[in-house]
Amino acid sequence: MKVGLVVYGDLEPRSGGYRYDRRLVEGLRERGDRVDVISLPETSRARSFAHNLSGRLVRDLDRSFDVLLQDELCHPSLVGLNRRLDREYPIVSIVHHLRASELSGLSRRLSCELERAYLSTVDAVICNSRPTRAAVAELTDTPGLIAWPGVDRFEGFPTDAEITARAQRDPFEVVFVGNLLPRKGLDTLLGALAGVERDWHLTVVGDESGPAYAREVRDLVRREGLADRVEFTGWLDDGNLAARLGSAHLLAVPSIHEGFGIVYLEGMAFGLPALASASGGASDLVTDGKTGHLVAPGDERAIARAVDRLATDRDRLAAMSLAARRRYERHPTWDAVGERIRAFLEHRVARANQSPA
Repeated sequence: MKVGLVVYGDLEPRSGGYRYDRRLVEGLRERGDRVDVISLPETSRARSFAHNLSGRLVRDLDRSFDVLLQDELCHPSLVGLNRRLDREYPIVSIVHHLRASELSGLSRRLSCELERAYLSTVDAVICNSRPTRAAVAELTDTPGLIAWPGVDRFEGFPTDAEITARAQRDPFEVVFVGNLLPRKGLDTLLGALAGVERDWHLTVVGDESGPAYAREVRDLVRREGLADRVEFTGWLDDGNLAARLGSAHLLAVPSIHEGFGIVYLEGMAFGLPALASASGGASDLVTDGKTGHLVAPGDERAIARAVDRLATDRDRLAAMSLAARRRYERHPTWDAVGERIRAFLEHRVARANQSPA
């Protein structure tokens, strides 16, 4: 197949969504497909609407593709542009999560209508979780596929015996992995941990993508007197990140919303229960009370209770850690995910090529 993929910027794996897109491209190319990446300029959300008026972008997309993939994140740039295309190929949108899912009130309603308008211009969707698919179904009846992100990022995982022994060590090690952005909920986690009396330590791994927010959380650490219990590492390469995950007890990323939350799965590879958002796709991965805890966005008390319980009951922690590892082992690989997506794309291409009845 000749495939196009529309994204903002490049495919450097700065987030789970970009890693998903990148692995999809790699998988298609490994199977002999040609994939052209069409990079849209990264700009403010308001300025991205101007892309819909671009003649150059229309020409970039008016090619002889068999199928055009679009990262749904680009919907402000494509909601009008798609209607200008003189195309015979199907458009398939890759939906990691709807932006409306992060918002509330009027902002949410406006975002819903914008995303509804965009989704009306595509022929099918690929969603990364059942909750994401359900959210899309509220906006459109466009056919779709649920394709979880695959796993195979790390190597050298601890054994069951090492996971069990680790559970008895002090202090209780919590790790947060994610870009420092408000929607990731680091401030909520810090507020919760400030109220936990047990001996704990938090490692924060991630780029300071939002400088103002990064200053805010660092100020919070100072105000709460937590400077000796919280470490900010910045971005880490996979080797150093694996070392941090391998020595921790709990992965905690209490986001406002996660379309899937691949970081939870990556933590489970190391036998880490996940403290995850109850909003979004984490419920596809995390069984509350068995492989981790699902908490409502912003619920500091629920986070504090979960941390305190695991820090106190180390036998329970060991059992949940092993259950998390088993959940990881059952998860499909990227190779299996790629096969499912490619079969879905071939089906969409075949339908588009059918002669009218």
